[in-house]
Amino acid sequence: MSLSWFLTPPRIVPPLEPSFRPPVLANRAFSGAVKAAGGGVPLILALERGDGSVSCFETRVFRDGHPQSAANNLYVERLLKFLLWQRGACRVHVGGPRSVGAYLQECYQPNGLRAFDYRFMGESVYEKPFSVVSCAAEDVPVEKESSVSLGRHLEGCRIGFDLGASDRKASAVIDGEAVYSEEVVWEPAKHADPSYHFNEVMTGIKTAASKMPRLDAIGGSAAGVYVNNRAMVASLFRGVPKERFHDVHDMFLRIGREMGVPLTIVNDGEVTALAGSMSLGDNGVLGVALGSSEAGGYVNLEGNITGWLNELAFCPVDYNPEATVEDWSRDYGVGASYFSQQCVFRLAPKVGLELPQEVTLAEKLKLVQDKLASGDKNARAIWETMGVFLGYTLAHYADFYEIKHALILGRCTSGIGGDLLLEGATSVLRKEFPEVGERMRIQLPDEKSRRVGQSIAAASLPVLR
Repeated sequence: MSLSWFLTPPRIVPPLEPSFRPPVLANRAFSGAVKAAGGGVPLILALERGDGSVSCFETRVFRDGHPQSAANNLYVERLLKFLLWQRGACRVHVGGPRSVGAYLQECYQPNGLRAFDYRFMGESVYEKPFSVVSCAAEDVPVEKESSVSLGRHLEGCRIGFDLGASDRKASAVIDGEAVYSEEVVWEPAKHADPSYHFNEVMTGIKTAASKMPRLDAIGGSAAGVYVNNRAMVASLFRGVPKERFHDVHDMFLRIGREMGVPLTIVNDGEVTALAGSMSLGDNGVLGVALGSSEAGGYVNLEGNITGWLNELAFCPVDYNPEATVEDWSRDYGVGASYFSQQCVFRLAPKVGLELPQEVTLAEKLKLVQDKLASGDKNARAIWETMGVFLGYTLAHYADFYEIKHALILGRCTSGIGGDLLLEGATSVLRKEFPEVGERMRIQLPDEKSRRVGQSIAAASLPVLR
């Protein structure tokens, strides 16, 4: 079907990817067309999670039979994909036109278009069968949300660690002050033996512990989904075969037992947002970490976290159907391909930068960053392109979060790259979305906080016994 009117080109074109089609513009074009056609009909998506909580999102679409109703499926499919990874669900109620509900049911099947999401949300995260229920708008469940406080406990001798796909960080923190921090390169996704992961994390913890007179608690952050300190699924452990994943599943519980102190681990995006809220002394913080993948976290206006997943790596950020396909989810145009070292590596060949394959991912990224620091205009174009991506995507995120501060950090923001990202994103908001730019401040932490800030904030997670 032709949706040229729907996939709106941006006014500010990313230098290395002119085919970029921002969701924020597409969604506004679709909603404008529905309004011009008489207002359409309501459609409510109710996302029900494993604990019974429900998150609702309401929009309007074309009625069945309208000449433009063919666009409904693409609009709602991309919208649900975003909401699913932002908020999480094992059951989705689609209250609206039956054709839309039927299409989403077809997508979310074991062999459907969104089979990865079907299995991930059902089997891996909530350990319940995933389902899509089609119904009338008035029959969707009512919203039932909650939020809880996170971290901010600074007393005592604590360790905070942060596990990324390229490096692991650990800090020793005494009464809120870091007395030691380390950053060690590793490649967890290449290792199938769970003992590798256990030993690496324990080495970091014991090294940090040796820098303090005692150990009272351990807090950690890592990419992936963690429930009650158990790893449900994470890209860090992609190399571990399914029959051995139980060793990873309870790994952090075992570490806490062996160290004899409280241990808390949460998604790294949540700690990014927590670190921002603590350093700024304010709330309404969306943290976005650009590292080996994209991590997201959110501290709401009350200073709490929600029960949402905030796995922005799998949220669509480019609606161009020919956009890059992410290698794990097999979906196109998702955040991991635009806000991470993966983006740097895929854009590098477009400017003639050939990168060696035999080095680690961290070393590969540093090679490009060294070229950027030396004034290489081709390397600069990579970060300028990512800056445009970021501006349009932050405007998109602002339609789903109440954001006062967008905190940008992670390995890709080190050096002048962070400044280029900030400049590009700020320019997009100022020129295309001034109303968003007025209420949202995009910020970079200082260089030290960018590299080890998450592990320090992670140390504040556990409550002392």
